[in-house]
Amino acid sequence: MLGEYLPVLLFMVVAIGFGASLLVLGWLLGPKRPDVEKLSPYECGFEAFEDARMKFDVRYYLVAILFIIFDLEIAFLFPWAVVYREIGLTAILAMTVFLGILVVGFIYEWKKGALEWE
Repeated sequence: MLGEYLPVLLFMVVAIGFGASLLVLGWLLGPKRPDVEKLSPYECGFEAFEDARMKFDVRYYLVAILFIIFDLEIAFLFPWAVVYREIGLTAILAMTVFLGILVVGFIYEWKKGALEWE
């Protein structure tokens, strides 16, 4: 019975060995020319001026929630629209409930002022 796992073990050993050898080869043969710009911290195009644990404005998180709302809507609505005629009334009602929940999230974003820019 243990012999049945030998191909899987062999595949894992070859895969790990291949990946590790490519990493080592890249490290050995890769260019090593550090300069001031490569070693400088880069986040948003400007130097960091505060601690990494600083608090972000709540609008940052609201915009992230807004992105997730629209991303999920498109990700679930597109396949649903492709099979619209074959899915039946139950699936249509389920999608209506889903879109209703997304609309509630959108209204929450709107009320919190995440769509207003200064």
